[in-house]
Amino acid sequence: METQSPFEQFDELRIDNAGKLFLTEAARWTTFLAILGYIGIGFMVIAALFMMTVGASMSSYKSIMPMGGGLLFSLIYLAFAALYFFPVNYLYKFSSNMKSALRSNNQAELTKAFEYLKSHYKFIGILTIIVFGLYILAIFGAMIAGISGIR
Repeated sequence: METQSPFEQFDELRIDNAGKLFLTEAARWTTFLAILGYIGIGFMVIAALFMMTVGASMSSYKSIMPMGGGLLFSLIYLAFAALYFFPVNYLYKFSSNMKSALRSNNQAELTKAFEYLKSHYKFIGILTIIVFGLYILAIFGAMIAGISGIR
């Protein structure tokens, strides 16, 4: 008679009390981190609005950039704030669904929580790949500029 590994015998996972405690603590920390993320996004939006108003007030001075560059930098800050919103929101949804799932022992909410966690890490992973690609392009651009003597 062939015996199977305990990992091959079940179709679903069960979470014991220790696992529930670990997931509860993880949900609390991810709530904290998500709230900090929302606050950081709020500061980015405030900084963008500040740069926009300061840039508009400095537009009377002679400058290379229109509106003193304030509009360009504020749009960049707003774009980064919008970009950061998605992983922070996924993290918050993970934590709220995880807390709810553990309180009510609801498998569907637990699955949804892990779906949000997967989306969070997928977004962060893709963003990391893009940033590394931009770093590589910047390094090659700097090397080419250095070799060709562009100042």
